Amino acid sequence: MNTSLETHDIAPFYVVGIAVRTSNDAGKAAQDIPALWGRFFAEGIAERIPNTAGSEVYCVYTDYEGDYTKPYTTVLGCKVETAQQGVPSAPEGMVAIPCGGGTYTKRTAVGSLNKGVVFGAWTEIWNSPLRRVYTSDFEVYGAKAANPENAEVDIFVGIEAA
Repeated sequence: MNTSLETHDIAPFYVVGIAVRTSNDAGKAAQDIPALWGRFFAEGIAERIPNTAGSEVYCVYTDYEGDYTKPYTTVLGCKVETAQQGVPSAPEGMVAIPCGGGTYTKRTAVGSLNKGVVFGAWTEIWNSPLRRVYTSDFEVYGAKAANPENAEVDIFVGIEAA
């Protein structure tokens, strides 16, 4: 696995998509999140989201009950354009959630999605000394993630401002 690390200030934005409440206990997320991905593709979720702000797919981790060992919500969807002051509406069966709005460390996972390169990057993050804020963290799957055997996925982790 190959990863790099950078820090960014990210303005708030919204993601619209489908969600599951899960946790990292007893492999629950290892079942729930792949099932969410399966549903995302089987139901053509990306094509049903109005006002998308690009073709990237976002996997957002939010609503943490504590740290990464406690329950959280995973949302799989797309970044959307928003009205000046409003929360975007979500199609039936989907949610609209705020994301960003703070300091993030960016790690790029490079390798095989089928061999767990993203999970490996998260394992490194969980075992790192990062001062995480547990508001929202997210992965961005763009054109460089199209080849699952040689993918690049950007992972953004909310951290305390320096």
